[in-house]
Amino acid sequence: MDRASKPTCRVVKPDATYDGKQGLSYFQGIATETVGSKGICMHLLTIPPGVKAKAHLHESHETAIYMLSGSAHTWYGDRLENHVVLHAGELMYIPAGVPHLPANLSSTPCTAVIARTDPNEQESVVLLPELDGVVEIPA
Repeated sequence: MDRASKPTCRVVKPDATYDGKQGLSYFQGIATETVGSKGICMHLLTIPPGVKAKAHLHESHETAIYMLSGSAHTWYGDRLENHVVLHAGELMYIPAGVPHLPANLSSTPCTAVIARTDPNEQESVVLLPELDGVVEIPA
C-alpha cells in the first residue's frame, strides 16, 4: 500500500451543512463523503424551535444520539405509538428499521450528536410519508 492510499486520521470542522431527506439541516461530520469512513457516520444536528422531521427509518443501520443542549421529543414504533423526551446529557438508541420522528417542541433550539452504523450521510434513510400526519405539533 503506498503512502497516498494509506488510511490516516482526519479532523472535520462542522462548519458546512447539508439538507437531509428528513427535512432537517445537518452539520457535516464524519462520513464517507467527508473522510472516507467505512462503518460509521457522526454529525451534529440542531433542531430549531417548533420544527419536526419527516417520519423515517434507517433500514439496516443503528443510530445513537447524545443530546448536547435542549430537549427533543421522539415518537417511534410501527405507527409512532411510543414517545420519549430526550434531555441534555441523555443518550438514545434507535435500532435499525424502527420508524421514528423527532421534534423540538420547546422555544429554544436543541442540539445533538448523532452517530449511525451507516458511513454515508443519507444512504439508509427511508421516508415514511404515510406516518407524517400521525404526530401533530401544537402551534
